[in-house]
Formats: sequence, structure tokens, C-alpha cells
Amino acid sequence: MTTQANWRTAPARVMNHVHARLAARARPADGFVSQPEPRTVGFFARGRQMIAGNLMFAGHLVEAPGAMLWEIEAPEAAFAEEIHGFAWLDDLAAVGDMKARALAQQWLWGWIERYGRGRGPGWTPELTGRRVIRWIHHALFLLRGMPSEKSEAFYAALGAQAQFLAKRGASAPPGLARFEAMTGLLYAGLSLEGMQAHVAPARDALGVDCERQVDAQGGIPTRNPEELLEVFTLLTWAQLALDEADMQPHPGHVQAIGRIAPTLRTLRHADGGLARFHGGGRGLDGRLDMALAASGSKKRQADGLAMGFARLSAGRTSVIVDASVPPVGAASANAHASTLAFELTSGRRPLIVSCGSGGGFGEDWRRAGRATLSHSVLCLQGYSSARLAPARWVGQSRRELLEDAPRETPIHMAHLAESLRFEGGHDGYVSVQGLTHARSLELSLDGRSLRGEDYLVALDAPAKKRFDRAMDAVKLSGVPFEIRFHLHPDVDVAVDMGGTMVSMALKSGEIWVFRFEGGVDLSLEASVYLEKGRLRPRATKQVVLSGRAMQYATRVRWSLAKAQDTAIAVRDLQRDEADLTV
Repeated sequence: MTTQANWRTAPARVMNHVHARLAARARPADGFVSQPEPRTVGFFARGRQMIAGNLMFAGHLVEAPGAMLWEIEAPEAAFAEEIHGFAWLDDLAAVGDMKARALAQQWLWGWIERYGRGRGPGWTPELTGRRVIRWIHHALFLLRGMPSEKSEAFYAALGAQAQFLAKRGASAPPGLARFEAMTGLLYAGLSLEGMQAHVAPARDALGVDCERQVDAQGGIPTRNPEELLEVFTLLTWAQLALDEADMQPHPGHVQAIGRIAPTLRTLRHADGGLARFHGGGRGLDGRLDMALAASGSKKRQADGLAMGFARLSAGRTSVIVDASVPPVGAASANAHASTLAFELTSGRRPLIVSCGSGGGFGEDWRRAGRATLSHSVLCLQGYSSARLAPARWVGQSRRELLEDAPRETPIHMAHLAESLRFEGGHDGYVSVQGLTHARSLELSLDGRSLRGEDYLVALDAPAKKRFDRAMDAVKLSGVPFEIRFHLHPDVDVAVDMGGTMVSMALKSGEIWVFRFEGGVDLSLEASVYLEKGRLRPRATKQVVLSGRAMQYATRVRWSLAKAQDTAIAVRDLQRDEADLTV
């Protein structure tokens, strides 16, 4: 496998190495012409953990108080990539005290000493772009109190990275990686003395990539809401930097911002967080609001799908549904088998969630988070609606792409007299069990109740034959299925009325009641909530309806409604604790 990896990635690695060494010999930057405002936002709690010596990168926790970051042996390539990207600077800057600054300075000049001459694994276009953005954003934080020779080394390393991006930025993989590389080059060109020649090529490259990568719906191929936010944030940073330099962005750049902003508004829950699908988290608090404000776009998405997601919103309640086929090809490297899964948030409090991306907790958690079982949707016979293919090379990494995924996902949305309705279906189980899964969701106009129906139907003669074979395989005992409703860890849940209903209490004081009807059994089972910025997964619960499909058509009805004594408006003053340890 190592030989194969070396063979496949050798050309890119050789070119990166050559241009990194050449860039290190180029004329260094003399200083800043102008410096963009520090717009990145980090995790305060994670910064405090780093100061204490608890280092969490790529799902690996290393306890190394006082250690030099670059002397720690990386457990895997993803760990090295994360530390060489310098996104951890955001977390230390969020703390902002003398200890945080001293640690950031120690690690940054340690990197310059070891790798600043074009060596090491950090010299890839995407990592270099990410690193340059952080260095420029936090330059005042980093340079305070440093002697002149340290400042000169800092500018020399920045100049070398700018020269490297000028030669290798266009070779970054399409998508977020290339946006990072080109934005880093643009920042360097606008900020550093002697680098102005890089501005026009970087500006034009950003515009061309926007036209190619951002579709008419304002979406990207991965369908990852948080990744879309990262792309949007980079584009708004680049636009602001150009505006401050009295320069015009590429028309494609401006138009992409105008398309993405309404889509992100659609993908935002009532609490301000993003829907957590296809490897994305809820996003850093405040980043979406900051990016939307910086963009100047106030447009909202027209009725229908946004990047393949449907939104129902009424009163204080938001429901977001994955209503399209999963990403395909290389874009599915982190995609989830979540078709027709939904999330529900009431006010500031998430209620029904997806387990989330386990990428920050290691490979096993990343794989588990991608399964249909980890989403609030029906799962048939324990199979995911899309399967993980054997690992293959995507760029310089091995990834498991999705295969046997749904190909047809018809949907219909309607605004009724007393409710908003979503209806959709997918054929992800037709090829094996012969059954199409259809789901109907109806949110009342006051946002106090959600009624749902899940169907399993054999639609035609070939599908019925497959279903008959599946029945024969289980000796006519019925094809088992489960409908899962994963709950947020802050929800206090209890089974009531002899197992016929579930009460769910939110920290805001709201009480939601879950009921069901149909030939299914209800159980309360363990689940996990996978959240970026924490040291380990959080334990939580899930409501599971279990049954068996005995005929060509099976229907289960369920409902979620606020208890009658729950007020229409609740003053939610409960503060959330920033705790990384649970």
C-alpha cells in the first residue's frame, strides 16, 4: 500500500518539493503593505486545552504539557495535516492572553526553524494557503514583543509561501482546497511588500473556480453545509480584502457570493447553527452571521431545494431534510447515507439531530457517522441507503466513496391552509429488498407540531419479486426496519404511558411529546453526538421504532408536538457550558 501511495502521489509531491525549495530561495517580503483584520474565529475552550497540554488533532488526543508541537510524532497523516494548517492559531488567539501568545509564538517560530526552507509535509497548496491566511490574520498577535531577527524570519517564511502558492496554487484539488490556496495567495499579494504581482492571477483564478464549483442553487458538489460556509467565508474575506485595497473582485466571485448567501440562510436552523449533514458540523458560533453581514447579500432562497435540502420553518421551529441524492464520485469521500433524514430545532435548542461527522475522533467514528443508522431516518435490515465502497485513492489520500446510492429522489413541497408539507422518496433499497422508502413531514404553521409518515412500498412487478425473495430469506417473518430519532445530548427524555409515548424536555423548559401508531415497537436506546471541538463523543439517546415489512406496502405514523402547557414563547436564558471533556 505504501508503494502504491508513493507511486500515485509522487508527481505532485516532487513538484511541491521542488517549488517549495525554490520559493525558500526567492526574495523575502520586507513587511506588510496592509494587513487584513483578523476575521477568523476559534474555540476558546480548545485554546485553553492546548495551553494545558491537551492536544486534540484529527481525532487523536496527545497529552504533552510544555512540548514543542513539531517534536510530537504524528499518529497519522491527518494529524500532521491539521497541525501544519495552523488553524489552531484561531483557538489560541481566541484565548488571547500572554500564555496563549507565548505558546503560539513558540510553535510558529519552531515551524519556521524546521520547515521554513521548503521542507516537511506542510508544503501542499491547500495547507500553505490555510497557513498564510492565519499568519496574516494573527500577525499583530504573533509579532508583539518579538525581536527584529524573529520578525525578519517571519516575513521571509511568508514570502516563500506566497511564491510557492503562485507556482502550485492552481494544482490544489477543486473545491475548498483550491479556494484556500487562491485566497492565501490573494492575501499575500495584497498584504506583503513586493508581492503585488500575484493579486491579479489569484483574483482571476478565484473567479473562475467560483463559476465552475458553485452551482445555480448556490451549492457545491460535496453538499456539506459547513464546507459551503467555509468556502463562503473565504470568498467574503477575499472580497473585503480587495475592497480595502480599492480593487474589484472578479464578476464570478461576486455572483457566487450572491448565490451562496440565500442557500446558507436556508440551511441554518432556528438556533443559528447549520444542519449537520455530509460531514459538516453546525459551524463556529458567529461565523455564519459574520460572513452573511460581510457579504452584504440579504436575499433569501426561493421555495424549493437549496443544495438538495428542504426546509420547513414556522414559529420557533425549523426542520431541515436531506432531500436529494448523495454526492457522487470524489465529492462523496466524506458524504453520508442520509437521504430523507431530518433535523428539528426549537428556538435555541436542537431536538432531533444527526449523530454528525466522526472525522475528528478517528477513522472508526468517521465511518460510523456516515451510516444511515446514525441519522434520523428509516433504516431497512440494518443496511445503509448508500454503501461505502472499498477505499481508493482520491488525490493524495485513500477515501471510501459512496456506491449503490439512491438514484431517484422525487419530492414535493406544499404550503397548506394550516401546515407546511414535505413529501419525498428514494430508491436506495429497491435493488436488494425491492422497497421504496417514502416520507411525509407536515409542520403546523405555529411550529408546535410535526406529523410524519414513513412508507415502505414495492412499486412494480420487479420490485415485488425482489421483496418476495427478501421475505423468503427471512422465512416469511418480515423484513425488519427501524425508524430512528437521534436526540441532542441536552434533551432529557423519558418513556411514558406504558411505552406508547416519549416526553422530551429541553433546557429552555419546553416539553415535546412523541407518539406513534402502526405495528411497531418503541424503545429508547443509546446514541452519540459527534461534535467538533470536543475531546470525545458525547453520550445521548435515540428513540427507535422497530417493525417488520410483511406486505408490499407498510406505513408508520408518528408525531412530535409541544405539550399543551408549553408556552407559545419561552424566555430561554439557560447558558450553554463550553466543556471539551464530555
